[in-house]
Amino acid sequence: MQYGFILPHGDIHTLAELAHEAEVAGWDGVFYWDGIYIKEAGPMYDPWIVLAAMALRTEHVRIGLILTPPSRRRPWKLARETVTLDHLSHGRLILPVGLGALEDGGFTKSGRLPIASSEQNCSMKAWRS
Repeated sequence: MQYGFILPHGDIHTLAELAHEAEVAGWDGVFYWDGIYIKEAGPMYDPWIVLAAMALRTEHVRIGLILTPPSRRRPWKLARETVTLDHLSHGRLILPVGLGALEDGGFTKSGRLPIASSEQNCSMKAWRS
């Protein structure tokens, strides 16, 4: 069994340092939010930039987001960002995808499903090439 640690919030330098500390402590994975806005969580940063900072500060721990809703992103941009991050981290990226659970500015779960399915197909093609 493997264990991961979720970093809920903090400034970007602290998040990268916490990822390093989790690695030193023996955790298998470190994860961050992919949220548009959660008032109670405080400042939120672009998740891909946070993961890049974590990748540069760690060597072995797997990194990823708690969940990425592909319907919030352009498929070619998501594919390019994830491939780049996977290379930057030397293959340590974990990419869990889904519809998301929180209200995110007007998207509904039923409206996101066809978009997510279409965008996931596009991203998968980019990953294979």
